[in-house]
Amino acid sequence: MTHIDSLVAALNHTDASYLYFSLFFFAFLENLFPPTPSDLIIAFGGSLVGVGKLSPVSAILFTTLGSTTGFIVMYYVGFFLGRKLVDARRPGFLPFEKIAKAEGWFKKYGYGIVVANRFLSGTRAIISFFAGLSKLPAFVTISLCAVSALLWNTILVYGGATLGHNWKALEGYLDIYGTVIIALIILVVAASLLKFFWNRRHA
Repeated sequence: MTHIDSLVAALNHTDASYLYFSLFFFAFLENLFPPTPSDLIIAFGGSLVGVGKLSPVSAILFTTLGSTTGFIVMYYVGFFLGRKLVDARRPGFLPFEKIAKAEGWFKKYGYGIVVANRFLSGTRAIISFFAGLSKLPAFVTISLCAVSALLWNTILVYGGATLGHNWKALEGYLDIYGTVIIALIILVVAASLLKFFWNRRHA
């Protein structure tokens, strides 16, 4: 039995109030300590919606609150401590002006990245941190995060509710989705690095 199976077995025998808290907690935790299997736990919550043990509105509300609260924590870590953390861990080959350029790029396109952040598995903590580091306006940024979390969690809850006891089938789809997202991110980073070295060589 896997850790997920053990956790699900334990949650399956608890009352609704504790289940809602658990959905909030795992959605929150993923923002601080990735990779946390919050998506699978939310899908499991959706399966409980399907059998009438949980309310769909409440399940979506608690998971969205958890996701958004976790985002807020990492946003303010980036806002208040981000510069110190980045400077302390900055690789020697990465000059300060390049970091400043990356921050400017995030300021320019950051809102779109924040909207997509819940759909970018494995990068959620990084996105919230850099949103704070780049000093994106808090109200707009957090509001967009909440919208993103609402959409993603709704998909997971209703996916779990639709599959019912077969909710773990979503794991395979989430794995494929995560692999595709990571591959796309690697391609974008590789293209950016190639462009950087090309411009540097022909400057």
